[in-house]
Amino acid sequence: MAVHAHPDDESSKGAATTAKYAAEGNDVMVVSLTGGERGSILNPAMDVPGILDRIEDVRREEMAAAAKALGVQHRWLGFVDSGLPEGDPLPPLPEGSFATVELEEATEALVRLVREFRPHVMTTYDENGGYPHPDHIMCHKVSMAAFEAAGDPQRYPDAGEPWTPLKLYYNHGFSLQRVETFAEEYSRTGEPFPMQDWMENIRRRVAEHGDVMSRVTTQIDCGKYFPQRDEALRAHATQIDPNGMFFAIPLEMQQRLWPTEEFELAKTRVRTAIPETDLFAGVLEAAEVQDVTR
Repeated sequence: MAVHAHPDDESSKGAATTAKYAAEGNDVMVVSLTGGERGSILNPAMDVPGILDRIEDVRREEMAAAAKALGVQHRWLGFVDSGLPEGDPLPPLPEGSFATVELEEATEALVRLVREFRPHVMTTYDENGGYPHPDHIMCHKVSMAAFEAAGDPQRYPDAGEPWTPLKLYYNHGFSLQRVETFAEEYSRTGEPFPMQDWMENIRRRVAEHGDVMSRVTTQIDCGKYFPQRDEALRAHATQIDPNGMFFAIPLEMQQRLWPTEEFELAKTRVRTAIPETDLFAGVLEAAEVQDVTR
């Protein structure tokens, strides 16, 4: 179960990994906590009359196409996008939006879905949300709380039969090391690097918070599924510019130089050895015991 804040997050964070596990016969579900209703139109080609007026429906259509591209199941949790506040001081979040909901309410909704789907592995964002969007930070809090509560029969007794997920990971997609690997290849060939500004932004973030690669425990070899990832990204046409940063590096170069996606093992109830190359490492034996004792 991959838990995300908005539609399109599932296609930019761990998408090839979800496509890989789905293609290998595993049940994979993407959960969108909000509908992305307050997302801006970031692709100039989609900034046309009529789109913004029906943005909620458009984003649902885009998410359906992305889920199909990845081969995964998808569920909406039903909360309302908080938007990204801007200004100094920051304005208050919209009343009733996801980041203002009581943690217990949001956790119960996700626990209900965890107990229904019964995942052995969950993925979500770290305590910084990947970036400091209020819905991403709330996504972290809700995912962590649901991971702990879903197996406890005393918690949310009306939310279904308890189910205990075995591992929880943070997505870590935007590492400086990855971008610098591509920059070195461009330097070797004498071509200008198309992500120079993006790399400088990451360097500033790393100087303040450190590179996420220092936290990575698990790398999934999934380059074969980068085309599905890109198809899913393009499905989110209001959010993803096909001429933008996500597609700046040729697919062949990505598959050759960095064919993995990165995760951090944040919680585990099974034995495993770090570093890992499989989100299910240690899960099979524990899952067999779990099924027997149910």
